[in-house]
Amino acid sequence: MKKTLISLILIAAAAPAAWSQDRIYRCGNEYTNNATQAKERGCKLVEGGNVTVVQGTRPAAAATAPAAAGGAAPASTTSPANAPRVSNNDQKARDADARAILESELRKAEARHADLAKEYNNGAPERNALDLRNPQRYMERTAELKASVARSESDIAGIKRELARLPAN
Repeated sequence: MKKTLISLILIAAAAPAAWSQDRIYRCGNEYTNNATQAKERGCKLVEGGNVTVVQGTRPAAAATAPAAAGGAAPASTTSPANAPRVSNNDQKARDADARAILESELRKAEARHADLAKEYNNGAPERNALDLRNPQRYMERTAELKASVARSESDIAGIKRELARLPAN
């Protein structure tokens, strides 16, 4: 009975060592458990848990070859072969619609910006009844107005960038 108990204790003590993982080293975006290779490359020991590495797929060589050789653009920038073709007149109509929508949005954004700038009043908005009773509220409202003015300026700049990207009529 004692021999069985002692042998079970020895087996239990040896089991974690058998299950443990070798030391893992990180070399940039690569991992290795080869200590000599890691030492040569100056890799760092990974501590704090097990590491699971899943090998990724490499892009097909045919897709990158034309671009590298100075040929046609990579396949990712062109339309798929089965994509529906759009006539030039349809594309011009779509571009005109997009321009009209963006110009409408720009007018709305500029009007909102003018209202916010008027209310902000260069950092001194008019005080209302709540602001007179609570000065902290006035400071918070002023900060919110300042952020809103900055956000509306950013919105206007973004719409103008989108308009600039569209082809001219």
